[in-house]
Amino acid sequence: MRIGELAAAVGVTTRTVRHYHHLGLLPEPERRANGYRDYTLRHAVVLARIRRLTELGLGLAEVRDVLADDAGKDLVEVLTELDEDLARQEEALRDRRARLRGLLETEGGPTAEGPVSPELAALFRDVGHAPDSPMAAKDREVLALLETAASPEERERLMGLLGEVVSAPGGAEQALAVYGLLDALADAAPDDPRVDEAARALAACVPAGLVPEGAGVDEGHSFLRALYADFAPAQAEVFRRALRIAAEGRA
Repeated sequence: MRIGELAAAVGVTTRTVRHYHHLGLLPEPERRANGYRDYTLRHAVVLARIRRLTELGLGLAEVRDVLADDAGKDLVEVLTELDEDLARQEEALRDRRARLRGLLETEGGPTAEGPVSPELAALFRDVGHAPDSPMAAKDREVLALLETAASPEERERLMGLLGEVVSAPGGAEQALAVYGLLDALADAAPDDPRVDEAARALAACVPAGLVPEGAGVDEGHSFLRALYADFAPAQAEVFRRALRIAAEGRA
């Protein structure tokens, strides 16, 4: 058989056959006097086996192990490893599907900042979306960022602290009022007299456990510097003062 006939008999392409030659998976016959290679039934048998193994999901390195006479792993060992890997993939897919179902079944559907955890989505619902508040939208974005970057333990702690604030009597209303104060400062100067009122209102909403060590020193916190830079000057000053007030209260 010539290479095209071999490839057609097994159901692969001639390019695939040449690739297997290059990798040493399929022996390459000597050329005959006419310059063509003459493939035998043995080549077709090996090529068919390679195809069956790859269709099971084995990588070519694993196929090489199976085809090796003595040095490689035997077929049972390779297929057992493949089965275990597929089991892990199935578990990961089940987990992903469970997360997707949770998002789709969440009351009101996924949030604009989503996907976020069901806990954070519930927190957003409890506070209210405040669609006309740019500060509320920005706050949800920052919280989604913090949740993504946090470890599972820190995420649980964060959601617990925020949940306590929102679930407290008047907590949601207090948060919405703070958004309103901050929105009103979008075009104000940092020394605007309303900054102090907004800072104290914001500090009253911040759980002590959320205030980082040394929060009053901006230079020590690159995240805080980036946070301040994303706000208007007066709004950034509100956050600076609020963190200082909260840090002093914790001390």
